[in-house]
Amino acid sequence: MKQLLILSGKGGTGKTTVSSAFIKFANAKAYADCDVDAPNLHLIMKQSSEPKTKNYYGLPKAEIDANLCVQCDMCRDNCRFNAIKVDSLTNEYKVDKFVCEGCGVCQAVCKTNAVSLLPDIAGELMLYEDDDVFSTAQLKMGSGTSGMLVTEVKKQMKEAAPIAELAIIDGSPGIGCPVIASISGVNMVLIVAEPSISGISDMERIIKTASKFQTKVAVCINKYDTNIENTAKIELFCRSCNIPFAGEIPFDSNAAKAINNGKSIVEIDCAAGNAAIKVYKETIKILNFMEEIK
Repeated sequence: MKQLLILSGKGGTGKTTVSSAFIKFANAKAYADCDVDAPNLHLIMKQSSEPKTKNYYGLPKAEIDANLCVQCDMCRDNCRFNAIKVDSLTNEYKVDKFVCEGCGVCQAVCKTNAVSLLPDIAGELMLYEDDDVFSTAQLKMGSGTSGMLVTEVKKQMKEAAPIAELAIIDGSPGIGCPVIASISGVNMVLIVAEPSISGISDMERIIKTASKFQTKVAVCINKYDTNIENTAKIELFCRSCNIPFAGEIPFDSNAAKAINNGKSIVEIDCAAGNAAIKVYKETIKILNFMEEIK
């Protein structure tokens, strides 16, 4: 299975718009949304069946047994995250699970074994299996370990579609843990850049991040005609760094209307959709070439 990951370095560049278009063009039998903090690919890729769901357990959380607690204050005093509070009415010691990091210090210092570290549901994994396989997840509000959840999303996609030739993965914005987990093991990253100052800066950051994993990258520009000067800077940067350039997609108000109505840009006749298919073909050509020269 070849895995094409689509990233942006920042939010709002049109990463999911491009991902959904590529899935349609490729008639992909396996795809995933690894933006587990705010997944939205399912809003465009409508599924005909309900997903299989299972709980995702992140770091354990501390819990204090009031019957064993002698209120010595050792746990609260040693918690660097200030996750342990004292109830003003009952004087009971309680753990704020939104703040607790599951480090276990409170359990270690408790002399009466009143503190336990218990498994905690940090999110939900979802797997749609129709004619194709769509893997995604939703991280619970306030939970961490998003990178571990992304790994699980990719794992269940591969297990459910072992013979799929191409998987398209919609990644997270930024360069944090979920992005790092998304990059791991993929064949190529397509970066969707926008011609703005922040867009160029974030594109360069995600290129550097991918290079740490020795992962090949290519670049395309969305809404290129909103700033022709910055578009030229991105193309020049790609040429100077020997980064393959996959093409440009114009700003298109019809594309925005399609997305707002829960449709991919390939489901309507619009300039953005017509340009996206050229970017898709060039991206697949680059991906296949990179695999040949490995």
